[in-house]
Parts: sequence; C-alpha cells; structure tokens
Amino acid sequence: MLVDSHCHLDAAPFDADRLDVLQRALAGSVCRQIVPATTADRWPRVRDTCASHPGLHAAYGLHPMFLADHLPAHLNLLQAWIEAERPVAIGECGLDFHVEGLARDRQSSFFEAQLRLAAEFELPVIVHARKAVDAVISAIRTVGGLSGIVHSFSGSEQQARQLADQGFLLGIGGPVTYERAQRLRRTVANVPLEWLVLETDAPDQPDSGIRGQRNEPARLAVIAQAVAELRGLAPAEVAAATSANVERIFRLAKAERESSAA
Repeated sequence: MLVDSHCHLDAAPFDADRLDVLQRALAGSVCRQIVPATTADRWPRVRDTCASHPGLHAAYGLHPMFLADHLPAHLNLLQAWIEAERPVAIGECGLDFHVEGLARDRQSSFFEAQLRLAAEFELPVIVHARKAVDAVISAIRTVGGLSGIVHSFSGSEQQARQLADQGFLLGIGGPVTYERAQRLRRTVANVPLEWLVLETDAPDQPDSGIRGQRNEPARLAVIAQAVAELRGLAPAEVAAATSANVERIFRLAKAERESSAA
C-alpha cells in the first residue's frame, strides 16, 4: 500500500471528478493521503474534503506563495484551528525565494511563527522550500524540537543529511521521474530509505509520463517505480518503507483512532 504524503485534493481542478480521482487512487493502492492547506480561507474546504472521504488527513498552514493573502491575525486563527480540528500537521508553510516579489522578511515571520506553533503543539510540519533550503534548515534549527517533511525536496545530499539530523524527511514526487533531474536522482539513490516519503503534489508536478497534464494521487505508483529503479529495489519494498515513514512522522494510526472515537 502507498501513502501520498502531499496532495491538494481540495483544489478546484478536482471539483468535477473528485470521487473518480479517489477511486483511481485506491485502485492504484494509494490508501491514505495528506492534504495540506495553503491559505486561511482554504482551511474549511480542506477540513470538509478530508471529512467526506476515508483515508484523507488534513494539515493547516499558510503557504509562502500566497503571502499577499495572509494576515497576522491568521496566525492566531491557525492556533484556534489546531486546537479545534486536531490536524496531523501544520502546513503547507515555508519559504520561496524563487518567485519574485515575495518579501523574504515577511515570509520568514510567518514561517517561524508556524514552526513555533508546531513545537508548541508537538505537530510535524509540511515545508515548502524552493531555492531556500539553507534558510529553511536555519529556521528549523533556531526553533528546535521539530519534525516533518520538506515537500518536493530538490537540495543536495548534504542538505538532506542536515534535515534528517533535525528530524525531517524528504518528499519525493514527479520531478524524480525526469532524467534531467540528475542531482535529485543521485540523492534519492544514495540517502537512506528511512529518509524518504512519496508524494504527488497533485494536481501539480506531473511525472514525466503525463507531462503537462493534471496530476492525481494514482500516479504515486509511478513515483515508487522510479525510486525503486534508482535504488535497485522492488517497488513493493519502496512502497512499504516510505508508507511506514509517513505513518510514523504523522502518527496516522493515532489520528485514525481518535477520529473513529469522535
């Protein structure tokens, strides 16, 4: 069985056929999905999407690419949502130094505040780190006592090791299927399997087999196959190990017990 550690199933591109997407995911052995929110106004939609279908787990956060939508008051609101909704993680949050016009100081303020909330509530963090891996590592170290996943990891083996030392796993998705992604493919081949989790980031980041098309969770098997080939392993071994890593970091068994009891 596979676990998609990062999928935006609440997104509008799935509105017309969300149930079909879920059925295709299950047919492809994707049994659980983590659905991170990006802005405060998306939190209710993520909650309702996850509540409507088994195997979906919500995370709430403030994404750096939507910086213009965030208000300082949203951080207090996020604390209230965590207390009321008991998500499996805080996120998607982080830093993006690739997109022009996103004030780095303001990004850092929102990111570090969310890291502090994660430490307070003992929750893992789902981190966006585009051209900002070193800055993300520095912020994680500053707050301390954290764990989580760096989504769509694209850094070096050295950065991967630094993140692992801080309790963070590496989210591997569609980019690993492209032969031009040589550094990423070397990192995936060489680091311990215990550091890796699989993701689709659907509807974004399609793998090379559906380049330019809408991505969906059923494509996670393609990611597992690519990782298996790079490491010389059977896809089932990669699936079992990476799914166990997601289960561990998000404490999914505990979350599902609490959800059932409620």
